[in-house]
Amino acid sequence: ETLETLIRQAENYTSRLFCNTYRNMALEAAASVQEFFTDVGLYLFGADVSPEEFVNRFFDSLFPLVYNHLINPGVTDSSLEYAECIRMARRDISPFGSIPKRVMGQMGRSLLPSRTFLQALNLAIEVINTTDHLHFSKECSRALLKMQYCPHCQGLTLSKPCMGYCLNVVRGCLAHMAELNPHWHTYIRSLEELSNAMHGTYDVEHVLLNFHLLVNDALLQAHVNGHKLLEQVNKICGHPVRTPTQSPPCSFDPNKEKQGILKTSVRNGEDTLANRRKDFINSLRLYRSFYGGLADQLCVNELAAASRLPCWNGEDLVQRYSVSPNL
Repeated sequence: ETLETLIRQAENYTSRLFCNTYRNMALEAAASVQEFFTDVGLYLFGADVSPEEFVNRFFDSLFPLVYNHLINPGVTDSSLEYAECIRMARRDISPFGSIPKRVMGQMGRSLLPSRTFLQALNLAIEVINTTDHLHFSKECSRALLKMQYCPHCQGLTLSKPCMGYCLNVVRGCLAHMAELNPHWHTYIRSLEELSNAMHGTYDVEHVLLNFHLLVNDALLQAHVNGHKLLEQVNKICGHPVRTPTQSPPCSFDPNKEKQGILKTSVRNGEDTLANRRKDFINSLRLYRSFYGGLADQLCVNELAAASRLPCWNGEDLVQRYSVSPNL
């Protein structure tokens, strides 16, 4: 949900750029902007899409609009065939300079760690869900039954097993869970290292929320080099065959813009993706030895008798546990 909100925020930034600065092409650019951020979301959540491809596709679709409205402007529009020729020529002409490659590099560096982080979280959920339902052996079930309910046969309904007895039984039953502990510990450490590396150009929040600035730089560069680009386009595609049309107005929802401004003010504070990730890692550290210490936690917090209280040792009620009954 946090990433989805971030993607919507970055999309709002880019839409506002077109509406506020390049109003004549805003409506035509809306589909390209929406498709770009849809692809960003699909990639982050594991879909088989390539950042290089959707970055190229975005700038390819942008060039015909830039040509019509910035390089060779007017109240008319070129034909679809001519627009397609311009789109195909974008990678040869390089109207946006090195900016598409910069965007490609930033997207690749920032999206992949975030995608990996999400996949790691999903793996943790699978592990937790798998271990949520324990299946005990017959021997273990008998040992647990004896520990918990055999005192009842002697009328000791309020007694609890001795701590040592409880630990022997429960540790034996959860031995397979304890084997997960070193792997769980390594998983948390790897997640922590990945999170620590996600800053600067590797920080997806920084990259996405500043994407519109690079788009603006790209459009300005094309505008400045307009005369040269016009000659190159004419050489490759010929002179445009124009049909009269009127530039549609900007359709950006002002309510979304207000929401975007509100969310921006929140993000400029402490509620950033990096801080949320840091808080999550800190809370996860508390459970670093969860699987290895599960038996101890169960006995200490729920199953075993408190220290210095009479307890059940598997045979009788005693003041102190000294002999470990067989599991």
